[in-house]
Amino acid sequence: MKTPVAKKQPHSLKKHGHERNDPYYWMNKKDSPEVLEYIDQENKFAENWLAPLHPLKNKLLKEYEERINPNEIHSEILINKNWFRSRFEKGLDYPIHEIKKDKTWTTFINENEQSKGADFYQLASWDNSNNNNYIAVSEDFIGRRQYETKVIDFSTKKLVEEPIKNTSGYTVWHADSRSFYYVKKDETTLREFQVYQHILGTPVESDQLIFEELDERYYVSIYASISLQYLFIEIESSTSSETLLIDFNDTKNSLISFLPRQKGHLYQIEHHTAGFYWLSNQKAKNNKLLFCTNIPTKDDQETEIIAHSNKRLIEDFVVLKNFIASLERENGTQTIRIIDLKTNEHSFVAMKETVYCLDFGHNSTFESDDLYYSYNSLTTPPSIFKYNYLTQKSEIHYQKTLLDKTFSPANYQSERIEATGMDGTMIPISLVYKKGIDLEKAPILVYGYGSYGITINPTFSAYRLSLINRGFVFAIAHIRGGKFLGENWYQTGKFKKKMNTFLDFNQCTRALIQQKYCAPDKVYAMGGSAGGLLMGACMNLAPYLYKGMVAQVPFVDVLTTMLDETIPLTVGEYEEWGNPNKKSFYNYLLQYSPYDNIQKTAYPSLYIATGYHDSQVQYWEPLKWVAKLRDYKTDNHPLIFECNMDAGHGGGSGRTKEREELAKIHCFLLSLEDISN
Repeated sequence: MKTPVAKKQPHSLKKHGHERNDPYYWMNKKDSPEVLEYIDQENKFAENWLAPLHPLKNKLLKEYEERINPNEIHSEILINKNWFRSRFEKGLDYPIHEIKKDKTWTTFINENEQSKGADFYQLASWDNSNNNNYIAVSEDFIGRRQYETKVIDFSTKKLVEEPIKNTSGYTVWHADSRSFYYVKKDETTLREFQVYQHILGTPVESDQLIFEELDERYYVSIYASISLQYLFIEIESSTSSETLLIDFNDTKNSLISFLPRQKGHLYQIEHHTAGFYWLSNQKAKNNKLLFCTNIPTKDDQETEIIAHSNKRLIEDFVVLKNFIASLERENGTQTIRIIDLKTNEHSFVAMKETVYCLDFGHNSTFESDDLYYSYNSLTTPPSIFKYNYLTQKSEIHYQKTLLDKTFSPANYQSERIEATGMDGTMIPISLVYKKGIDLEKAPILVYGYGSYGITINPTFSAYRLSLINRGFVFAIAHIRGGKFLGENWYQTGKFKKKMNTFLDFNQCTRALIQQKYCAPDKVYAMGGSAGGLLMGACMNLAPYLYKGMVAQVPFVDVLTTMLDETIPLTVGEYEEWGNPNKKSFYNYLLQYSPYDNIQKTAYPSLYIATGYHDSQVQYWEPLKWVAKLRDYKTDNHPLIFECNMDAGHGGGSGRTKEREELAKIHCFLLSLEDISN
């Protein structure tokens, strides 16, 4: 099939005395015939290229089905003294949510019913009222993350309120169960900026506006204190935050600021019947945990519960009646600290492996003596553990098992190694492979992200086994821009230090080759969203390092997007990338913006995927990138682009579409290694 060729239409972009010509700027005209026609050409080209791989794709899909239980039941969680769970049924795409009543599981939401007739469906959240009579459900039928929130009667399953459109997808019930709070999005920028209260039985038009944030750098979210006494309104940018409180006993919804926002101060609070606990980065880049009996004032003396450490990052914390649990990370390794509130003794929950991932589970019952936390590793499927405060022991609450009886963690090897950065900094790498393979001849897939302080943990994937079992090594490059090694690891990978992120990734690739964990001519890389930016920048810097790359919903037209404040989310991103309306940031972004730095050279084989309704990275960024790459690249390597016309930032909905998309990526990688079975 003939390679698609996009038309060129000169378009001048001028800023700070500098001019760029963007001949594919016209692609931002969503729904225009010319845009839809070009996307259709690319999608047909991809379909044609992938057609010979259908037998391999079908084999992979069969593997996924034989490995993952089609009737999988997820962990039970305790909310409002009731047990809930989600489960799948064979042949159905979406989960079924159930409540346990009189020892019997009863369905209260069947996503398969909710999604009927929709090409896309996502349940953002469900939130049951405190008296368990109602449930607020937030759904997306387009993929744009603009949710509809509606209320269903728990017993009759019937709609009792008209849907509220364009919400953030999350609700908080008032303690009296007669009303709930929700967050509205700006119609244009999609920024969460308004908090409303809806009283059951009243029209949506009469909902009370509780709070509105006008500063476009800040996003608004809501949650209830674990004590169920307060509504917390969290107002946060990348660099500072403020939390407003509403006491549920206050009928006037009076707003109280816990700590007024200050530049550079990020904090997170929780309420105990004895007072308030909060994480703060004030003079504590890796956070400290504080306590105060009341909302702090100048006269109140806060108590330091966990002091700041230059070596240990406090990532999260849970407050229960008798103890506090904190999730901490040192040298990339996570631990859970337990603080006895009666004795003030500190202890740590023991772990068995050296490379693993921890997170808190669902802990919403204040009086509970049990802490739920999740555990998995590159070789171990996820488990939920229940740690008991009284016995100080953990036991398995839930364990994911694979249908494949030949699977055993003992058949795989996970390791952590280091690469030396361009500036001498040591960069951690986590990797996994099947024991017995010849590493020096093995293909490798290197994964990375490196932005927003998000840490990519060494987690298990049942799907990934299809690559590893065929001889692939899988590696995660823990590059700067994340928080694998603490807050400083993030700060040295953003703004005018962003180049560290890209240089780190390429150095990790070189280290894996030099330390003989792969064949030097069989190196692949993968990343999504800001990780797609990573792929584009690394490819421009060192295209010869990679045989192939996968970029999902890639943020590649950085400079043009950051100069357009009408595009959703742009202004809030200034605190991550810098504001290019300032010349120094303009020049710095211009250095690495993938679209602006495409060269006349040979590039790796590429598989690029996006969603037409993506609200985070607009579809036209990867579309323009592909068109320009086709014009510039001097090789005949495959360049495959797919735009899912029924999806957003997270790809298609439902497990069938999810597996289809993943199988295509695996086919792409395996085909380049001539692996057809």
